[in-house]
Amino acid sequence: MKKNIIYCSDSCPFCQRAYQLLERKGIPYQKRHVKSQNDWDEVVEKTGRTTVPQVFINGTHIGGFDDLSAADQSGRLDEILNQ
Repeated sequence: MKKNIIYCSDSCPFCQRAYQLLERKGIPYQKRHVKSQNDWDEVVEKTGRTTVPQVFINGTHIGGFDDLSAADQSGRLDEILNQ
């Protein structure tokens, strides 16, 4: 099974919302706290984005919280989970 990972900062309100959405759906995830320049470089390399959260479900890059929420509402998140 591929991992569910959130690149995050606990002071970020959108990260908190992403945690809540995943927990509400019963989706386990691992937090990767973005603190150093090396961490940011990893986020940009993997996503092309410079913001957190950046969510990966089953190895698929979903995006930030707005993208995660939209994927949940459209049913795309469930499709990715069932792959």
